[in-house]
Amino acid sequence: MHVPITQIQEISQFLQSKTAVRPETGIILGTGLHSLVDEVTIADVIDYKDIPHFPVSTVEFHKGKLIFGHIGQVPVVVMQGRFHFYEGYSMQQVTLPVRVMKLLGIKRLFVSNASGGLNPDFQNSDMMMVTDHINLFTENPLRGKNLDTLGDRFPDMSEAYDRGMLKLARQIAKEEGIDLKEGVYAGVEGPNLETPAEYKYLRIIGADAVGMSTVPEVIVARHMEIPVFALSIITDMGVPGLIKKVNLQEIVDAAQKAEPLLKKMVSRMVESTGD
Repeated sequence: MHVPITQIQEISQFLQSKTAVRPETGIILGTGLHSLVDEVTIADVIDYKDIPHFPVSTVEFHKGKLIFGHIGQVPVVVMQGRFHFYEGYSMQQVTLPVRVMKLLGIKRLFVSNASGGLNPDFQNSDMMMVTDHINLFTENPLRGKNLDTLGDRFPDMSEAYDRGMLKLARQIAKEEGIDLKEGVYAGVEGPNLETPAEYKYLRIIGADAVGMSTVPEVIVARHMEIPVFALSIITDMGVPGLIKKVNLQEIVDAAQKAEPLLKKMVSRMVESTGD
């Protein structure tokens, strides 16, 4: 489903009428990673279902709320729950919130996700800073008529993840004594988890973690020249000898174990990058 620019503008205008907050930073929270909102001085909370033209998250543990407020002195908009291609939405619908955030005025985007670990040096609940990604989705969010007012037809992806924010994250991790991993994230459609052969393939082609989100949002953000920083929480292992049957609750539990570190990292980074 193609989303016309007029709908994006309507959503933005609706949200601006509901809150006085004019966000500089956008944050997208992944599975099991919702308590970052504890760091937000909340001004307004809007349910997705109350926003015109907005999708509604169908995934358990995705709360479906748009939160406006501040982290420190920095005005933010936080997605407490995201949308996925596997839910049946088009890529344009999946990435619609990033388009809306741009019109709301964000200058940078923070993304988090739960992912499967492929690097044998990782373990459950490790936090990985995404330095690059591999797009294995069969649909691209930029397919179709280009939104010329928002970005170029052929956006450059040589710096998908902002080098300045990667450098800042390393510095903060060192100061806080955080064991921050680094690696490449492979984005796949899901919703099934991978077979052992697929885990092996993903590792061979250069991925350190695999998940079912993030890549579409990052592509759209970079299309609009929004700098991006992303964190993956390793919630299960796709390494030979460590592969076992997992369920959603176990994934959520592993993500929540890492939440205190994620909250510290993101809140410090938001405050450090705010204008």
